[in-house]
Amino acid sequence: MKNLILEMEEYAKEHNVPIIEKESIAFLMKFIKQHDIKNVLEIGSAIGYSGILMASSSRQVKVTTIERDETNYMEALKNVKKCGFEGKVTVVFQDALELNLAEGTEYDLIFIDAAKGQYKKFFEKYKYFLAPGGAIITDNLKFHGYVGKSDKIESKNLRQLVGKIEGYIDFLKTNEEFDTEFLDIGDGLSVSVRKNDEK
Repeated sequence: MKNLILEMEEYAKEHNVPIIEKESIAFLMKFIKQHDIKNVLEIGSAIGYSGILMASSSRQVKVTTIERDETNYMEALKNVKKCGFEGKVTVVFQDALELNLAEGTEYDLIFIDAAKGQYKKFFEKYKYFLAPGGAIITDNLKFHGYVGKSDKIESKNLRQLVGKIEGYIDFLKTNEEFDTEFLDIGDGLSVSVRKNDEK
């Protein structure tokens, strides 16, 4: 398992595939253990790195992870098979905004780490599948230090993307349905829990 993790890190570096920062995945794995999480939905598999590590954090946890890029999807499938996690990690080849989950499907944890400009849409679509007491965690809210400095960014595309992340942060801060805690971990994480859920 350790060798596979190192292989995946090497592959991500070589092929320029963004994977979760070590500090952030360590937080997620601890969160899964502490909150006795059994079902995780991950939006954005990439090569399966975070999905596999989340699945390894406790015996009972199962991860469903969604990926729309075919090369990444095939790589994720290969990695899941290599570590013998076929029964624990399900990789779905689909655009997360087009996927329709079965009614009554529930997840204790929803992890958003896909197209940054679509964060709000992912949140709005998948919050209905959050189990009572569950959490929605979002990654990359600092976006390499650009967030909060969009007025200084010269590239129009980058400025627009950072603007969308800033808009998502405002959406979380003012959301009347969820309480959100922002954590200065890795590239910036948020943990959102329904206000009417018992702690």
